[in-house]
Amino acid sequence: MRVLVVGSGGREHALCWALSASPLLTKLWCAPGNPGTASCAENVAIPAMDVAALVRFAGENAVDLVMPGPEGPLAAGLADALGLEGIRCCGPSAAAARLESSKSFTKEICDAAAIPTALWERFSDPHAARAFVRKRGAPIVIKADGLADGKGVVVATSVAEAEDAIAAFMEHGRFGASGSNIVIEECLFGDEISFFALCDGTSAISLGAAQDHKRVGECDTGPNTGGMGAYSPPAAFTPALERIAMERIIAPTLAEMSRQGMPFRGILFAGLMLTEQGPKLIEFNVRFGDPECQVLMLRLRSDLLAALIAACDGELARFDLQWNPGAALAVVMAARGYPDAPETGSVIGGIAAAAAVVGAHLFQAGTSLRDGTIVAVGGRVLSVCGTGPDLQVAHDAAYAAVDALDWPGGFCRRDIGARALA
Repeated sequence: MRVLVVGSGGREHALCWALSASPLLTKLWCAPGNPGTASCAENVAIPAMDVAALVRFAGENAVDLVMPGPEGPLAAGLADALGLEGIRCCGPSAAAARLESSKSFTKEICDAAAIPTALWERFSDPHAARAFVRKRGAPIVIKADGLADGKGVVVATSVAEAEDAIAAFMEHGRFGASGSNIVIEECLFGDEISFFALCDGTSAISLGAAQDHKRVGECDTGPNTGGMGAYSPPAAFTPALERIAMERIIAPTLAEMSRQGMPFRGILFAGLMLTEQGPKLIEFNVRFGDPECQVLMLRLRSDLLAALIAACDGELARFDLQWNPGAALAVVMAARGYPDAPETGSVIGGIAAAAAVVGAHLFQAGTSLRDGTIVAVGGRVLSVCGTGPDLQVAHDAAYAAVDALDWPGGFCRRDIGARALA
């Protein structure tokens, strides 16, 4: 099988790493990739959002399967364009990708399929949105309706904070057109879990769960980010809760999407809140999370490529996945100034020493190779991971690798997994 991975982050490095171990693989490319993906795939200088160039490359190089990492190309119709050329894509159509590209669309699917989720309202008028917030009070959640790189959510603890978010999204254009409409919903309480399912349009199998750490500061302080760390498996998400999530959230979603003429194929990422009433859907994404993908790939024992093919070919009803025992934990190293204004250009030393730590694995994201040296060129730069027979061992391996790095221009949270360990 000749495979093309689309994207350039830590998630895509992890996907390339996992796919490169498949006995079914004959050739692997990553577009555009990074210095890390170059160690297990051939990088191709095509931007992830250049759908036409990606389709042309796949056709000219007899690619059998395309695995998109980020949501942008899917929302732009990558799967549709590849399908017209007869090329498999393990990702949804642009219509089905609205589960991520439109928060209000997801809520409408939830209402139609009786999927448990937070009470919500959609607004296109900031004055009406403010009036609603004043009536409902806080805490309350403000979400940009469109794509916002994982940063378009404010959990407001006061009415004033909610009104500031409404102004930033709708009047000051913080997220452009993505924030011109917003969803306001009740604040759910409980443990937040990232749950992943691999779908073929009618059937789904579990791709595991992780717990993400979204806020930039320790003890969950500061603004939301794309993710500062994750661990898997989360003890709070028991096998019984996983069955409930599959039966009450994933399966009804697939059925409703098919009923509406847009069957969902690919990775369905359900952000869940484990409330006292059971799991409730916070939101859907249509791809692997980052850094959740990194810890899941480290735990996956089965052949990832075989699973992706089964999803594309509608054969998941006869497929199962096996997982390594133990745990995996990822610590994101970010450039100073992230998430607002990350400082780029700093040299990252000690990568070989960090990778040599027993149980450690490094996945690169916002990096570039300049004169033989790895430098930071993005916000989230490295995913420093640890594996072990339990979460404590995985935690210790990851942070030992962090400490082996020589990168004064970077920072990380030192409390990834701390609540679970306590």
